[in-house]
Amino acid sequence: MATLRDRMIGAARLQTSVYEEVEADQGATGQAMAIVVLASLAGGVGMSTGGTGLLAFVNLTLASLVGWFVWAVLTYVLGTRMFAEPQTNASVGELLRTTGFAAAPGLLRVFGIVPGFGWLVYFVTAIWMLATMVVAVRQALDYRSTGRAVGVCLVGWFISLALAALIGFASGPTVQ
Repeated sequence: MATLRDRMIGAARLQTSVYEEVEADQGATGQAMAIVVLASLAGGVGMSTGGTGLLAFVNLTLASLVGWFVWAVLTYVLGTRMFAEPQTNASVGELLRTTGFAAAPGLLRVFGIVPGFGWLVYFVTAIWMLATMVVAVRQALDYRSTGRAVGVCLVGWFISLALAALIGFASGPTVQ
């Protein structure tokens, strides 16, 4: 079994064997959660201009954890019910582990703090994380087709954006 560091590097390098390993390792759920938290914190540091407080970091971390969980459940439902292939066999736990490791490139968002490069860091890591997510979903759902994994990710992404917009709208500022 590889170390957490080796797994994170392998996940970022799109190594399917790493995704298969963490999919099967029920003990890796905590590691996946740690990656999501660290990527969230790295993003918070990368976005900060010196004025971000502890509460913002806590809220960002909690939102990332909730988002990760919702994304995994949504991907599970979409991937096993609507877009399943004959050999598709997965659990929510497998998707939590693989999608958590897919967040590994997000650790590089800490470099967004470098003046003038934040937008580039976020753009590159967003594309990279989309690619890792597709591999994570393909492996967890035992798809033969990468296109099907892309479809699940895109549909899930649109649903997630719609839910986030609804939540943001419902909890938006009030006019007094």
